[in-house]
Amino acid sequence: MNPVLKDLIELLKLERIDDNIFRGQSRDIGSAQVFGGQVVGQALSAAHDTVEDRRAHSLHAYFLRRGDMTAPIIYEVDRARDGGSFSMRRVVAIQHGRPIFNLAVSFQKPETGLEHQAEMPDVAGPDGLQDLTDVAPEILQKIPEKMRRYLTDKRPFEFRPVSPMNFAAPKKQPAVKHIWIRAVDKLPDSNSLHQNLLAYVSDYELLGTSTLPHGLPFGRGMVQMASLDHAVWMHRDARVDEWLLYSLDGPNTSGARGFARGQFFTQDGRLVASTAQEGLVRVMTEPRDISPPSADNKQN
Repeated sequence: MNPVLKDLIELLKLERIDDNIFRGQSRDIGSAQVFGGQVVGQALSAAHDTVEDRRAHSLHAYFLRRGDMTAPIIYEVDRARDGGSFSMRRVVAIQHGRPIFNLAVSFQKPETGLEHQAEMPDVAGPDGLQDLTDVAPEILQKIPEKMRRYLTDKRPFEFRPVSPMNFAAPKKQPAVKHIWIRAVDKLPDSNSLHQNLLAYVSDYELLGTSTLPHGLPFGRGMVQMASLDHAVWMHRDARVDEWLLYSLDGPNTSGARGFARGQFFTQDGRLVASTAQEGLVRVMTEPRDISPPSADNKQN
């Protein structure tokens, strides 16, 4: 397996300390602190380890404090309820004796019912599109080192935007974005693994969509972004090692907060998951640590 993807899978496999207590480590992906998608994916992994024969269908998370990449994260799971069809888990992520993240996740036994869904947007497919890391050298020279590293480091996922963003000179545009996403290698047939990885990758590209109408100067370190909450609804089974279209829109920015929504579609048009996120968006008067618009800060 691709070593970067293998490392991510190992990252989401937590050490079990007790029945309901787990420990995880962190990876530096170029953001100023622990990537929020990592904490979401690890917390969901901890919850998955306390249920059997049930699949996550919704999760709601709040980011409380920025995560320290140099220290382990402790995940405490509260087995709030196990009913005939549904199970509820609450997870608290703790570092240095303080909670940094809360998650509520609901699981359901598979069952059939009514079916309908939104239509998939009519956009170009992934074939022939450039990966997000394929940035022209002349653009890389114009952006700070931290963002340059974020854009060029090897990743466990491919990201192929339908309309690539110019990080050096962003222009004002509608708050709509479409990006094809796929793991860089084949994955085992584990539904919980694919759900954990989908939760992880759902934090990419989301909040930044709400800033597109403003053409913010991310490359100059003048923007502070901090995800405040994150929600995912998993409608149908999906494989993250097959192309998924992440269709995003940002319907509102006000009060120094941005709001964005997303939908994951398979190539044949099945809607497999929906997301929503609100986060802090501040334009600074002086440069500060760079955080790319797709790897948001988790500090308010």
